[in-house]
Amino acid sequence: MFRALIVLALSCLLSPAFADERAQTQQQLDATRQDIAELKKMLGQLQQEKSGVQKDLRSTETDIGKLEKQVEALQQELKKTQGELERLDHEKKKLQSARVEQQRLIAIQARSAYQNGREEYLKLLLNQQNPEKFARTLTYYDYLSQARLEQLRSFNETLRQLANVEQDISLQQAQLLAQQGNLDAQRQELEKVRTERQQVLAKLNNDVKARDQKLQAREQDQADLSKVLKTIEETLARQAREAEEARQKALLAAQEAEKQRQREALAAKDDAPSKPKSISGPLVSSSGETFGGAFSSARGKLPWPVNGRLLARFGETRGGDSRTKWDGVMISASPGSQVRAVHGGRVVFADWLRGAGLLVILDHGNGYLSLYGHNQSLLKSAGDVVKAGEAISTVGNSGGQDSSGLYFAIRQQGRPSDPAQWCRAQG
Repeated sequence: MFRALIVLALSCLLSPAFADERAQTQQQLDATRQDIAELKKMLGQLQQEKSGVQKDLRSTETDIGKLEKQVEALQQELKKTQGELERLDHEKKKLQSARVEQQRLIAIQARSAYQNGREEYLKLLLNQQNPEKFARTLTYYDYLSQARLEQLRSFNETLRQLANVEQDISLQQAQLLAQQGNLDAQRQELEKVRTERQQVLAKLNNDVKARDQKLQAREQDQADLSKVLKTIEETLARQAREAEEARQKALLAAQEAEKQRQREALAAKDDAPSKPKSISGPLVSSSGETFGGAFSSARGKLPWPVNGRLLARFGETRGGDSRTKWDGVMISASPGSQVRAVHGGRVVFADWLRGAGLLVILDHGNGYLSLYGHNQSLLKSAGDVVKAGEAISTVGNSGGQDSSGLYFAIRQQGRPSDPAQWCRAQG
């Protein structure tokens, strides 16, 4: 009977703690599910945006390919034009050299004709002895003059044609260079656009990868939280069954004890009067033990578990997420600093827990619990009895914290209570 009452009392004592943990876990699970839904929606939007950028990138690179082909064709045309210009320039130089030589010869002949021509004509006119020779000589001079004039006309016409062709080719070359410059400008602009879109695409790929990794992490958290919640619910159900069984056993034992007492009383009355032997004093159990006085009377008088600065207060928004709020406080403290029990009690939990890291939970009786999380090390184990002010752990950053500090919370009948209302005002 005594053992059954102890089991029943322990079950009643631990049930609020497990119920509170279940509520917190369910809250975290709901928040995680909402985060997963938002992440999936955001991933869908990123995929659509990525698809659009890829489509634009494909169009840009296709246009660049066409321009590259046009530039290559223009470069071939420029090469041909340049070769033709070089050939014409070489021909021009040859003609210019020939012109210079012909001009020199013509100049000599012109001077000779000018100097001797009048005298020769005069001699021919005065010399009437050989008229046939005169006529032939005169005809010769006419042919020579006409040939020279025709040679000059043909030479000048060649130079004129060369000049026109050179001008046309220069104009064509200028046009091709202008087209090439325009295409190069367009290609540079398209290259710029392609680079920008590639950068956007790379950023989107990184964003998608990061979101996908975050989504996987959230889904894993959801699975882990579901397992924790299932374990807590199974534990609560088992404790409820054990408590009911213990209550029934205790009730039967009490009834049997009462019947036995009545039988003994009747037997003693019938046989011989004697003073019955009885056990005095109330039954005690761990749930009835108090350490350093009643916790309920310590409001506003408790010391803080560690010296430091409050980083987060009770009821404030947690992590910028309006859906979750602090159910305790965060105290900044140096790593390795000793964490002390704010009140005497019994350790009912000393282990790692998601979201709280290395966690110690003290039972102070009558439904009061104090929690100490994110520790670096645990100095006590479940079942240990501690006194007020006794070191129970050391400050750390377990549970994924960026900096060292202590998570401190108080539960009253399974409900969070502001630690600042229980601990003494600082400074």
